Amino acid sequence: MNKLRCMCQAGILLAMGACGAGLIAAQTGARAYEEQASAGTASVDSQPEQALVIENDSNLADTYPHGSYLVRLAARGGVAPLHWRVEKGALPPGIKLENDGTLHGAAEKSGEFQFTVSATDSGSPQQGVQKSFVIRVQSALNISWKSPAHVSGNRIEGSVEVSNTTPDDMDLTFDVKAVAENGRATEIGYQHFVLRRGTIAKELPFGETLPHGGYVVHVNAVGEVAPKKLIYRERLQTPGALQVTVGP
Repeated sequence: MNKLRCMCQAGILLAMGACGAGLIAAQTGARAYEEQASAGTASVDSQPEQALVIENDSNLADTYPHGSYLVRLAARGGVAPLHWRVEKGALPPGIKLENDGTLHGAAEKSGEFQFTVSATDSGSPQQGVQKSFVIRVQSALNISWKSPAHVSGNRIEGSVEVSNTTPDDMDLTFDVKAVAENGRATEIGYQHFVLRRGTIAKELPFGETLPHGGYVVHVNAVGEVAPKKLIYRERLQTPGALQVTVGP
């Protein structure tokens, strides 16, 4: 009987020991889990905010006078929303930059325009970045010398190249005059035709026999897009008088 009582007491003690060990293990495991979770949170919180970078290339899309223009500036990093503005330089007249980074409008004149833009995020503290850009406003109607005006015997002749960089067909008037020293103008070239959109470097020759004397050559090109009520004008002129020495 005493032996049986001792065996029961030993069993109870063994069970209590196992329960205590299990409880200690559970508590140890819980503490380890909490420490790991805390370490993971600290690791995430300690990661630095991604640097703010403007993604667009420095050379933005070209345009032409009166052409519709739309470009969206974009950046990565920082805290949205971003705020955009021009810091220095100048946009083409007729084009503006919105606070959300949208460039839009219609350029009023040709030229190359350089400017610097800033983007600022909404973080605390704020991040800011700047980048310089170029917009080239190409002449919608462009003329250039192919064979500059020159004297050939008793003639003044030459040719120009004409381009239409717009998406519209133009009603083109091409006119060349040789103006003598006394102010008298002689027509030495004239054409009137439709210059199709996208035409590049179409050659237009001119020439005429002239009396003895000096002449300044004036080239005029006028392109009209009637449906849009647009008129484009381009001019060329010889730097000085060309001397015709043959003839009366």
